[in-house]
Amino acid sequence: MGHFPPETAPTLRTFIYDGQRSVEELVDSYRVKHAGVRQLLIDYLVRRKSDTDYVTLQGLTRQLAGMFWSVIEELNPDQQDLHLSDELYDQWRAEIQHWRRDGKTDRTKVRKDPAPFLLAVRGLYVDLHSWAVAEPEQWAQWVAPCPILPRDLKGFGKRRREVNRRMADRTRVRQPLLPVLVRHVEDRHEHLAGLLEAGRTVPLGELFEYQRRRYSRTNSREDRRRAKMPTEPPVRVVDHSTGEVINVTLAEGSAFWEWAAVELLRHSGIRVEELVELTHLSIRQYERPNGEVIALLVVAPSKSERERVIPMSAELFHAVAQIIRRHNQSGQPIPLLSRYDGHEKTWSEPMPFLFQRQLGIVRQVMAPATIVQMIGRSCKEIAKKHRDFAGTKFTPHDFRRLFATEIVNGGLPIHIGAALLGHLNLQTTLGYVAVFAEDLVKHYQDFLNHRRSMRPEGEYVDVTPAEWDEFEEHFDKRKVELGNCARPYGSPCQHEHACIRMPDAAGQPEDAAAAHRNREGLDPAPQASRGRAVARRDRRHRHDLDLRPHQAGRRSPTRTSTTGCPRHPNHPRPLRLTRS
Repeated sequence: MGHFPPETAPTLRTFIYDGQRSVEELVDSYRVKHAGVRQLLIDYLVRRKSDTDYVTLQGLTRQLAGMFWSVIEELNPDQQDLHLSDELYDQWRAEIQHWRRDGKTDRTKVRKDPAPFLLAVRGLYVDLHSWAVAEPEQWAQWVAPCPILPRDLKGFGKRRREVNRRMADRTRVRQPLLPVLVRHVEDRHEHLAGLLEAGRTVPLGELFEYQRRRYSRTNSREDRRRAKMPTEPPVRVVDHSTGEVINVTLAEGSAFWEWAAVELLRHSGIRVEELVELTHLSIRQYERPNGEVIALLVVAPSKSERERVIPMSAELFHAVAQIIRRHNQSGQPIPLLSRYDGHEKTWSEPMPFLFQRQLGIVRQVMAPATIVQMIGRSCKEIAKKHRDFAGTKFTPHDFRRLFATEIVNGGLPIHIGAALLGHLNLQTTLGYVAVFAEDLVKHYQDFLNHRRSMRPEGEYVDVTPAEWDEFEEHFDKRKVELGNCARPYGSPCQHEHACIRMPDAAGQPEDAAAAHRNREGLDPAPQASRGRAVARRDRRHRHDLDLRPHQAGRRSPTRTSTTGCPRHPNHPRPLRLTRS
């Protein structure tokens, strides 16, 4: 209207959001007192800023300024450089084991994995060492021995596997609950859509019945005022069974977008940030050489900065078509809106975003937090009737893991699954896939059946009772007094059951005590299977098996003794039994 200069923000909301903060503002938010270290952190982060995004820069600033140097100054206010004493380093390690809130350590909440902070601080020291070689005038004065030794990071792979295990368990718990959630959001939307359609034709204040429940349109002054407006007024009804006043228009809209979000997340495996960034331009088509047209969903670059294309299934295409049909009800194209990226702190160009809705007089693109709240609210409602949902909730990323598990366990090659999910590394996709015991058995059985089908039919015949008896007898023949015997199938043992002197025997250290009992005649079981004279004679020849610790009832230093048997052609080294 000419009252504000041209550079003024178009809306109040745009003006309030101040956008990205500078590196100096990020570092100063953690109140670093030492001027030299403050400038060092600023210079370091400015150099790292060129090869990272704003979210990563924020996280790195928090790790170095908030969780490292601010804690160091709190523990030792006189610290002047990066040379940390062993005592100070141990104190800092103890502090980061707990969460910090408002600059104070919360001793009641233990951090599951402090390794990211150790890696960030170690990266700072290593970068200073390497940069000081090329630019000593700027970085050499801050070079110091890194207090974080390689042994401090030992077990990182184990912790990573533990995280993958927890995520796999989470996926296994939620997979059987997914149909319950899907059915709930579908039924809720169908019910509210039918109630809205039935209530639209009823005059204000009149009674009507829907699905055997009695409702009446509200007839307040506000309802009468809105009824005179050119736009369609919201439908508000009173449920006579509960006395609750329901804004059906608002509730139906919320139920529709929740259903649409669940359908797109579970059928495409996209991230929630990618979901709200979908536009009308994301829908493409591809014509195959045979003339078949395939609908495609183009996902804009997000986390991995890679655009990817997802062929749409019938269910996914149906959900997208419903969204477009809802926007085109008035015969107008999808409105162009700017979307605020809460991670990058920037506004996008006006685009026909799919996940936009009207709230009052404002039309805006939905935020990822809105999707999270919608799904969480449904999980709480289901938990009231379905006890398996007690204490369990779905997040948008759970649908991504469920999608990865379904496509990979369904037989899709994992490299294709990685391309659909936008993963640059196959190991990342493997971490998303939860293997179920039933799937493991089924796929391996299918593999055996397929391999069997490739062989001549004559090779697979039914086992006769005589063959099965011979098979079971084989295991009886292989049983020896002190372990198992590796002699070929069906071959008899010349030592009967006393195979300790054979090169094929697989003796175990813990079996020495049993051998001692047998030698002393305390265990009658072996003597029942062979003559006493033969057993005593064979045992007397085992002088090289040291059993004195068992006789004296005390422990001895680690000893290794050979069985005294000749070397076998297939076993160049004789069997050794180790005692500790």
